[in-house]
Amino acid sequence: MTAKPEPARVSTAKCPTCGKPTAARYRPFCSKRCADVDLGRWLGETYRVPTEEPAPEGWTPEDGER
Repeated sequence: MTAKPEPARVSTAKCPTCGKPTAARYRPFCSKRCADVDLGRWLGETYRVPTEEPAPEGWTPEDGER
């Protein structure tokens, strides 16, 4: 007699933007809206990767973008 196969695991991942269950089409998000919100955060520099790069000589925060 053979053993019964284990049922496939269902992913219970949550959307990083709103916490709802993810949708396969927009993974890791639940919807296009949440994906767009996340993209806007990246483009608006809300999310940043820290660096050790010094600011250019003579640059001040009031100058804006480098």
